[in-house]
Amino acid sequence: MSYDSVTKDAKDRMEKALGHTKDMLKNIRTSRASSALVEHVRVDYYGTPTPLSQIAQITVPEARTLAIKPFDAGVIKEIERALMKSDLGISPESDGKIIRLTMPPLSGDQRKKYAAKAKDFGEEGRVSLRNIRRDANKEADALQKKSEITEDDNRDLQDEIQKMLKEYEGKVAEAQDKKSKEILED
Repeated sequence: MSYDSVTKDAKDRMEKALGHTKDMLKNIRTSRASSALVEHVRVDYYGTPTPLSQIAQITVPEARTLAIKPFDAGVIKEIERALMKSDLGISPESDGKIIRLTMPPLSGDQRKKYAAKAKDFGEEGRVSLRNIRRDANKEADALQKKSEITEDDNRDLQDEIQKMLKEYEGKVAEAQDKKSKEILED
């Protein structure tokens, strides 16, 4: 471990935590249709749980409608079953070839619930980032203890890690605010 490897590792881990938070936020429903809502729904595809995005084309023909066209028409009933089991709360409509999901407008209570969920995901993201900072600071202290870096370098390294944390916390807050805004608008 060195000064640069500690910063690079912390940055990589913070980037992954940010990506995870954004993925979690994508899965929260809004009044608008988004393929991200159903991409990760697992469908029993010949005995194997498979993400919907791997067995069907997902499109957004209208602002509040999702169209799901399976590559294999024989799996359409399984897709419908998986969508009914998911926590979307939307009933699929099928014509035998394409499944349509129409997003009903969210009620005021649903909007508040989903906005709170977005806030929770944002907070989880910030907690992950702080844990990464803690781990990086421990590594910096260990390097100083082994006399691989000086006390001043340790302080500089911890300051750099703190700046990185603030930057990524800002990115998480931005993603959370954007999602909350989407949820609360009609």
